[in-house]
Amino acid sequence: MTKYARFVSLVCAGLFAGFLTSVLVLELSLRGFDGTVYTQVRLVELDSLDKLAVATLLPALIATAVLAYQTYRTNTRWSTVAALALLVFVLGLTLIVNLPINSDQLHWNAQSPPSNWTDVRDRWQIAHAVRTVAAVVAFAVLALAAPLPRTRRSSSPNTSPRRDPLRA
Repeated sequence: MTKYARFVSLVCAGLFAGFLTSVLVLELSLRGFDGTVYTQVRLVELDSLDKLAVATLLPALIATAVLAYQTYRTNTRWSTVAALALLVFVLGLTLIVNLPINSDQLHWNAQSPPSNWTDVRDRWQIAHAVRTVAAVVAFAVLALAAPLPRTRRSSSPNTSPRRDPLRA
């Protein structure tokens, strides 16, 4: 089970990080254009890209959570938990910042964007840049931990005999 969870976690987290990176590059290239072009491209993005995000992030989250459970008693648990925490952070930031803006932008008219379109764009892009970095780091942590040998830790906190310094 651990092998399959690791595979799905790596593939989906990698696809998700790559997807976010591609969107970031596109968004940054849009900064040189006016509100009409920006709104047209955003409306195209919003047509289906949210589905791709869900199709890659949710399996990455689930597989990484399973992997964190499976590796709980191994030396790779902290890297898996860190990756899971980063992916949960990405989900939270998406739900709090990006999705509400996406929802508002669906109603924008490309011929007459709202007067504050640059402020909205900047907020979305900053949040997106932060979640992209978090997703890339989560993937990197998972990828770096994957080839590490996994050793089980003891179930009891201290199995070594203790010496009492007063009786020595």
